[in-house]
Amino acid sequence: MSTADTTSTRADAQGRKAPAGERVADWADGRLGIYSLAKANMRKIFPDHWSFMLGEVCLYSFIIIILTGVYLTLFFHPSMNEVVYHGSYVPMQGVRMSEAFKSTLDISFDVRGGLLIRQIHHWAALVFIAGMMVHMMRVFFTGAFRKPREVNWLFGFLLLVLGTFTGFTGYSLPDDLLSGTGVRIADGLVMSVPLVGTYISFYLFGGEFPGTDFVARFYSIHILLLPGIMLGLVVGHLILVIYHKHTQFAGPGRTNKNVVGMPLMPVYMAKAGGFFFLVFGVIAAISAIATINPVWELGPYRPDQVSTNAQPDWYLGMSEGLFRIMPGWEISFAGHTLVLGVFIPLLVFGAVLGIMAVYPFLESWLTGDKREHHILDRPRNAPTRTAFGVAWLTMYGVALMAGGNDLWATHFNLSVNSVTWFVRITFFAGPVLAFIATRRICMGLQRRDKEKVLHGRESGIIKRLPHGEFIEVHEPLTQEQLHTLTAHEQPKPLALEPEVDENGVVRKVKATQKLRVRLSKSYYGEDRYVSKASAKEYQEITSGHGHH
Repeated sequence: MSTADTTSTRADAQGRKAPAGERVADWADGRLGIYSLAKANMRKIFPDHWSFMLGEVCLYSFIIIILTGVYLTLFFHPSMNEVVYHGSYVPMQGVRMSEAFKSTLDISFDVRGGLLIRQIHHWAALVFIAGMMVHMMRVFFTGAFRKPREVNWLFGFLLLVLGTFTGFTGYSLPDDLLSGTGVRIADGLVMSVPLVGTYISFYLFGGEFPGTDFVARFYSIHILLLPGIMLGLVVGHLILVIYHKHTQFAGPGRTNKNVVGMPLMPVYMAKAGGFFFLVFGVIAAISAIATINPVWELGPYRPDQVSTNAQPDWYLGMSEGLFRIMPGWEISFAGHTLVLGVFIPLLVFGAVLGIMAVYPFLESWLTGDKREHHILDRPRNAPTRTAFGVAWLTMYGVALMAGGNDLWATHFNLSVNSVTWFVRITFFAGPVLAFIATRRICMGLQRRDKEKVLHGRESGIIKRLPHGEFIEVHEPLTQEQLHTLTAHEQPKPLALEPEVDENGVVRKVKATQKLRVRLSKSYYGEDRYVSKASAKEYQEITSGHGHH
């Protein structure tokens, strides 16, 4: 007999009826097993750290995008059929435009709350992608992508890439002059792909650009295909977070086999619910104050016009910058013109994303570490990884700057050619300098941590000894602080096996194995980290030998 049947029988025997809510819950439990599911998961422990809220910002902004997007679909007409505008916005009356642009104007000026919803939808998209990038950087710098979370890293990477494409397709739907310029650039990118570029372009646009179908096709992709895939990835991501349990920073009582924090119900759910409304409120406030994408200022798209100072949304700034700093090279090969000035940046952009995707597997290959990791690294204790992350961010920032080379030139009265050459040089030199500086800073922070463990924290109190010497008094660290500063592991680089095995037979070492060992030494060699304080060193210092 099910739990629901037992409860109902007991209630009948006692001569009273259970409350309606309890009867509904019993009915559902008898068919779905809700009680056992809730018992197993509602008390699940989640650690408490501010950086973990970055993922929640992504989730909540995604929910806001879905809610506002559903509202906007009720009024938007994804058609490129030309009509004459006779709506509320007087400056545009009598102008020929597509139905897509006309419906965008109607949403902005005639639908109650339409402009605010448009603003919230657009701002939430920007916040979502920004949150995804910052969240992935937190995961990268702390090593949260290591086994068993490589698949979840791929899920997050795909969400970032799909979010970018979803943002681009949504940005293109109004068919205004600014977004039309962006679509024209996208057509140029597709056309630069050898052999198949022309066919892909004709397929997307229903003929030669701009065609008559791309708004309808982008609309289906924007509201159905990409959001559906992203929703599945979000659900899968959350399931894996629950299944693998949450990562946590090192501290007393925290191991790879437990989680120290607060239960999901009621503490974490109450905090998460409040945080959702906080995120919603902040995005709504920004949307009500700061205008974004005022399509009525530039008017409908015309293939023979290009808007001045045309810039994409910030998340496409890197790709825009790559195209601007690349020389306009073209070559003829086998009777075909190859536009290298566009195709090479496209390859570089894809290569950067590809390295991001496979990095967890690359690091695992270099270390040979197949263990599960649930304790996070402090970025300073993984100097090479942290240096790579900062180098990537530097490259991204320089490319983002290059995407606005015309604005830098006009705002600061500079030559646009000078700005372009500056970012060309910085694009290659900047990441290298950032890598070297970051690794040295990390090692310096490791030395400071070692000094704090051995000698204590500098108190700022100066003491004069009887023989006249002045010293600074150091306060000893607590056991919790000592544990946090010494809990990290220091992986050793791989080494080649002996050239001769135990039977005297010469081993054949593959070139890939030699490369792996060389890269491992450059990543984890003795000069790549500072050895942490040992218990013997700590005992010698604290026993009074060799110091004041």
